[in-house]
Amino acid sequence: MGAEEKTRHGSSFGAAASAYAEYRPSYSLDAVRWVLEPVWSARPPRVVDLGAGTGKLTESLTGLGTEVTAVEPDPGMLAELHRQFPGVQAIGGSAEEIPVPDASVDAVVAGQAMHWFDMPRAVPEIARVLRPGGVMAGLWNVDDDDLPWVAEFTAMSKRPNTVTRRRWREGQARARYDDIEAAGPGLFGPPEDREFPNGQRYTIDSLLGTIATHSNFLVLDEAERAAKISQVRQYLQSRPETGDGEFTLPMATVAMRAIRR
Repeated sequence: MGAEEKTRHGSSFGAAASAYAEYRPSYSLDAVRWVLEPVWSARPPRVVDLGAGTGKLTESLTGLGTEVTAVEPDPGMLAELHRQFPGVQAIGGSAEEIPVPDASVDAVVAGQAMHWFDMPRAVPEIARVLRPGGVMAGLWNVDDDDLPWVAEFTAMSKRPNTVTRRRWREGQARARYDDIEAAGPGLFGPPEDREFPNGQRYTIDSLLGTIATHSNFLVLDEAERAAKISQVRQYLQSRPETGDGEFTLPMATVAMRAIRR
């Protein structure tokens, strides 16, 4: 995806902020605990939720007792975050310009957001706000495309380069490592990653509501979006796994962390 197209997709979410808050899945709590494990001795850990959106990861972080500053560039998403979590400090900002002091936080985490960052600018900026020994982490909720029906659903409903469980294992994790090292040589120790089961309960309507909040749908005109939604609906209705009432979509939270030197 070119820079202009990436900006177009990345700035599309604000118009669907309330639907994003309603439909997008939460993250595996085990995954959130794992990325914070190296700084858990801080009481409470001070965490920046970067690209916080409507607060899907913020909710998990506050539930675990961390002191969260949510940072989000899109005004529509930020307004929804304030509405969902009025007690959380939530401020405008971006990965490239994080509005907190030097060496002031224990962790910077990004849920479903790191792939939107300008990494050559974001990695040094994240390093700036972290204390030595602090954690930079990314988390993604991904479809388990090891299952053929899930792989087919993903192919018709997501962008070709969307992170999936299989793609993560086959090279996207390594690509994140390379991005970090290229953007900030010597700033972080070797990254590591893990997977955590995170299957989600859906109906066809709620799953269609979820995929309609993805950027590849949000940038379509109304007629194109309706046609695409109809195509996915027909597929889900035809499958024995999804065609009759509520079902579980097999998913995982994949997580990556690196320690500030």
